[in-house]
Amino acid sequence: MPCTPDTTSHPCFTEKAAQSCGRVHLPVAPKCNVLCGYCNRKYDCVNESRPGVTSGVLTPAQAADYLDRVLEREPAIRVAGIAGPGDPMANAAATLETLRLIRQRHPDMLFCLSSNGLGMPPHLDALAANGVTHATLTINAVDPDISARLYTWVRDGKVVWRGRPAAELMLERQLTALTGLVRRGIVVKVNTILVPGINDGHVEQVAERVAALGATLMNIIPLHPTHDTPLAQVAEPSPEAVGEARRLAGAHIRQMTHCRRCRADAVGLLHHDRSRELAPLLRECAQKDDGAGARPFVAVATREGMLVNQHLGEATRLQIWGLGPARGGKGGTTTGGGAASGLDDAKGTGSGDVPGSTAGMPVPVLLEERATPRPGCGPERWHALADMLKDCRAVLTAACGESPRAILREHGITVTECAGIVEDVVGAVLAGLDVNAFRARKGGVSKGCCRGGGDGC
Repeated sequence: MPCTPDTTSHPCFTEKAAQSCGRVHLPVAPKCNVLCGYCNRKYDCVNESRPGVTSGVLTPAQAADYLDRVLEREPAIRVAGIAGPGDPMANAAATLETLRLIRQRHPDMLFCLSSNGLGMPPHLDALAANGVTHATLTINAVDPDISARLYTWVRDGKVVWRGRPAAELMLERQLTALTGLVRRGIVVKVNTILVPGINDGHVEQVAERVAALGATLMNIIPLHPTHDTPLAQVAEPSPEAVGEARRLAGAHIRQMTHCRRCRADAVGLLHHDRSRELAPLLRECAQKDDGAGARPFVAVATREGMLVNQHLGEATRLQIWGLGPARGGKGGTTTGGGAASGLDDAKGTGSGDVPGSTAGMPVPVLLEERATPRPGCGPERWHALADMLKDCRAVLTAACGESPRAILREHGITVTECAGIVEDVVGAVLAGLDVNAFRARKGGVSKGCCRGGGDGC
C-alpha cells in the first residue's frame, strides 16, 4: 500500500493546522450528478458560507492562474481543493486537468477534493496519478431506505434514478470509492449531514461502516435549512443533538469539530475566510481568456436590439457580442446604432481628449444573431441552448427561470439578469468590470438570501 500522506498541514484533517495553514477551493466543477434534498445552488451571495455557493466558475487554465495570484496574497495556503459548486467527478475532465496543471506548478502542495462519490470509481487511478492526497466523501446513510429520503434524484450517465434504486446505486458507488481511495494511499474524511427525523438515529452505523473501510475522520454537519429545497422546513439540529451524534460516532472514528461549511470558492484560513475579499479576483480570472479562446463572447436577450429587456424564455433569437478592433478616435465614437460605448460610460469619460479616454481600446461589436431552440421540450431546450452558446461566457437577460439558470450554469455559462443599453452592459462584462449598476431590481431581496448586500441579493 502507498505511504499515507502527511495531514499535519491540512486544516480540515488537523485542527491545530487550521490556525496557521490555509486552503483555497478552485470552483471548476459546475455540474452535479445528484440532487440532494438540502442543497440549492442557485443563490450566489458573498455573505453566504455553505457548499454549492461561488462567485464564479473557472476553467482549469483560469484556476491555475487564480491559484498563482491567490498565493501572492495569501502565503499561508497549503492546500488546493475542488469542492464544486457541483461535484468534481461529474466534471471529471476539468477536475483532472486542473489537478495536472496545479501539480506541474506546485508539486509540494496538498491537493484534495470533495465528492458525493457517485462518479468517482472509474477515475480512482487518475486521481492518485495526478497527486490527490486527501478526499472527502459525503455519505449520509448506509441504509438505502434512509438515504432514499435524502436524494431527489441521481443521474448516472444519461439515466436518472429515483427512490430506493437511486439510493442503492449511490451507496454502492460511495463504498467502492472509499475503498479505492484508501487502497491508493489517499486519506479519506467522511461528511455526514445530520438531518433530524431522517438519519439522526443512524449516524453511528455510518461511522462504524466507513471506519471499517479505512476512513480516518468523520465530519457530522448539522443540516442548514435552505430555501426552495425539499428539506427547507426541517429544523436545524440543536448543538446538543450534534454533540450526542458525535459522541456515538466517536466510538468508531475520530471526529472533526471545527468545520466552517466552506463555500466552493473558500480561500484563506478556516477562521479567517477571504472569499468575499477575493471574489473580484476570482471574477477577473473567470472573465479572462484561458489561452484557448474558449468563451470570448456574450449572448444578449433583447426585443428590439438596443436594450437588455427580454425574458430568456421568450427569446427566439439571441445577439452574440464580442470585442472588435481598437477604437481609432479620441473618445466619443459610437458603434452599433449610435449607443454610447459602455467602456466610455464605465470610466466616466465623454468625447474629446480627456483622462480615461477609450481611444485605442477594443470595443463591443455585434457579431451575429442565433436562433434559440424551440420552446416546449423542457430541460432539453436549455441543454441545447448551452451547447449552442458554448463559446459564450454569459447570457444577459431581463429575467430567467431557475431551471435554465441552473442548467446553463452547469455548462459554465453565467446568467445575469440586468437592464440597460446592450452595448453598455456587454462592454462592462467583456472588460471584466463590475456590472452591479446594471442589475435588474425586483423590489426587494431574493428569498433565501442572507440580506447582506451580496451579489446574490
